Amino acid sequence: QVQLVESGGGLVQAGGSLRLSCAASERPFNKYAMGWFRQVPGKEREFVVAISRSSGSTTYADSVKGRFTISRDDAKSTVYLQMNSLKPEDTAVYYCAADSTTGWGVAKDFGYDYWGQGTQVTVSS
Repeated sequence: QVQLVESGGGLVQAGGSLRLSCAASERPFNKYAMGWFRQVPGKEREFVVAISRSSGSTTYADSVKGRFTISRDDAKSTVYLQMNSLKPEDTAVYYCAADSTTGWGVAKDFGYDYWGQGTQVTVSS
């Protein structure tokens, strides 16, 4: 069972940037499609972005297109989320997730088998 550990969250001013990392405990890492989700208290978990396991194809939520970039380094068993032009509405706990089934990374949380513990991102106005 793969374990995922997120890091890189923090407090940033609107317009700033953060880079989240998600390190996996298992190799080979390239058998997993990976996704990032976020959640604020009282709301459902929201899809942010996913990256497939082979071609590296990506799918972004409309709310983050052009601002966020997902990437993966299979040699390091790590997936990254570069977040630029951050807005207060991006404030949430961000979770990475691993999909061992579909291979392309779906935009729904039920498509993922393993989850990290989350990292808080707070964007001040």
